Amino acid sequence: MTLATVVMISLFVILFSFPSIVLCNVTPSFDRLPLSPNARGPEALAFKSLGRGPRGPYTGVEDGRILQYLGPSAGFRDFAFTSPNRSNTACDSNTNQSLGPVCGRPLGLGFYFLTSDLYIADAYRGLLVVGQNGGLANQLAISADGVPFRFANALDVDQRNKIVYFTDASSVYPQSAIDEALARGDATGRLLKYDIRTGQVTVLLRGLQLANGAAVSRDGSFVLVIELGARRVQKYWLRGRRANTAEILVTLPGSPDNIKRTLVGDFWVPVNINTTTIRPTGIKINGLGRILQTVPLDALYNNKLVSEVQEYRGELYIGSNTETFVGVVNI
Repeated sequence: MTLATVVMISLFVILFSFPSIVLCNVTPSFDRLPLSPNARGPEALAFKSLGRGPRGPYTGVEDGRILQYLGPSAGFRDFAFTSPNRSNTACDSNTNQSLGPVCGRPLGLGFYFLTSDLYIADAYRGLLVVGQNGGLANQLAISADGVPFRFANALDVDQRNKIVYFTDASSVYPQSAIDEALARGDATGRLLKYDIRTGQVTVLLRGLQLANGAAVSRDGSFVLVIELGARRVQKYWLRGRRANTAEILVTLPGSPDNIKRTLVGDFWVPVNINTTTIRPTGIKINGLGRILQTVPLDALYNNKLVSEVQEYRGELYIGSNTETFVGVVNI
């Protein structure tokens, strides 16, 4: 056996003996897509793959609007909103969370590509949908098993099976009380599914610690759910011999938020690592929980929280609930 063969075998053993090892770190370059004037907090992002109209990104902002990106010259413009009681006077540029029930706060976005409908998880309005022409979104669900949604948060659409997976971060605390929920170790979050064909809502998992991210696998065999309070990813099996069971997939080195699947089937998670300062980081994992890549985001989000990392056409698009732009990372 040659020395080169021995080295290759050793590396193979090391990599697959430690599933959380970081396989690749990169030094990225950055760009910014400025939001519309007076808009802040592009928490989540969505891209349209089919149909007419701009591809995106689309993003929900703090004052209840959903914006669509029209390109470098036109920038972002208003596309939709989630609350029928919303007024531009009261809500535009609003940062007062007490107005959340009036203005709405879209936190999770996902297109159903066949119809170009945009599904929305709104912290105060539950699960909604809006067509490709935008405007006021239609409310689809506000409760499951008789328990109202208190903090609808994240969303992903299974294109093949016509299922929307989404989370209710807490059954007790609204978005405005997230710090208290964290301090008290709230574990009343839920993972849910909405059947587009029947309109039925089903609870898949209970007892989650601030469930704030959901992403379904390419083949629809499992869905991953983020638990902010536990700093981990759980894997819920939808099919196969382990169907309807869950397991802890990976524990992360900081506070995670939304999770988004890549075209090839891996997943990006934004992780805010709190040491003496906040170190925002993008971490890519696979369906086995192995960390494949990390991307430091400090240069663009110095000591600021990031809420989403989504890969689209070879670039990473970054959401943040505090900033006035969508970040673009060239890796």
